[in-house]
Amino acid sequence: MTELEYFKGDELAASTWRNKYATEGEQTPDDTHKRLAKEFARVEENYRWSQEGRLFLSNYGYQRPHLDEEAIYQLFKDFKYIIPGGSVMSGCGTGALVSLSNCFVIGSPKDSYAEIMKTRSQQAQLMKRRGGVGYDLSQLRPRGAKVNNAAKSSTGAASFMDVCSDITNEVAQNGRRGALMLSMSINHPDIEEFITKKQDLTKVTGANISVKVTDEFMQAVIEDKDYILRFPVDETDLSYKNTDNLGVTISVQYNEFFDGKREYNKLYSIGKGRFIKLVKARELWNTLMHCAWNTAEPGIMFEGAMHN
Repeated sequence: MTELEYFKGDELAASTWRNKYATEGEQTPDDTHKRLAKEFARVEENYRWSQEGRLFLSNYGYQRPHLDEEAIYQLFKDFKYIIPGGSVMSGCGTGALVSLSNCFVIGSPKDSYAEIMKTRSQQAQLMKRRGGVGYDLSQLRPRGAKVNNAAKSSTGAASFMDVCSDITNEVAQNGRRGALMLSMSINHPDIEEFITKKQDLTKVTGANISVKVTDEFMQAVIEDKDYILRFPVDETDLSYKNTDNLGVTISVQYNEFFDGKREYNKLYSIGKGRFIKLVKARELWNTLMHCAWNTAEPGIMFEGAMHN
């Protein structure tokens, strides 16, 4: 039987299997399923007699009957009961040093150039092994914030989007690009730059982007209210604290900013490493909606719903 006969003349299915999942010598997906069953059975055997190893299994895994190679093969056969993830189908049982997980969410880069480079290195290593990668940029300080180097001020969190994206384009996975997801909180002062970045189709070509939207922000959109962007993005004390030329500390709440003179879209320092920016919630939401309509990016992740 040929692969095309296996898929009953479906050329797309046959070419997808051949190009993405088949290994050398495999003629049809039946061969792939036998390879998978053999490797799964090998691992299954490791837990069969080891009481210590079985303690690491789930309750179901601990209690269910032992599965041999033939039983596992019958689960895979004809894609009837179980269809493994792409990384499992392409890598399991081949002996190659590849990931068997499709995607990894890694820690957000901390607010230093060295940490950003460390995250990029992790991204590259995972992509070399066929893993998709996702991480959040909300911990990076906003554009204009002071830094202790020759630059004197930060280029902002959004400025690193292209740097991260470039890794995806540089690390090929069997002739194809990897997958990268970058996210940022709606609370971040650089969020508008993040939202609009990919409207230029030459920018951030190696990543998809998504905005993490809070219930607090959505309520401000519904009520057409002002909204305070802040850094750190989970900051709850939004009072303004600074020192005037006389060394006297002044503290005024947000609604009393400079005697009520509200300046939109301007970054204010409210203490060491703390910043706020005032925006109109509905205008920011409309910008997000327009960009998503225009280029299908950014996506939206509703944080409240995710946590619930």
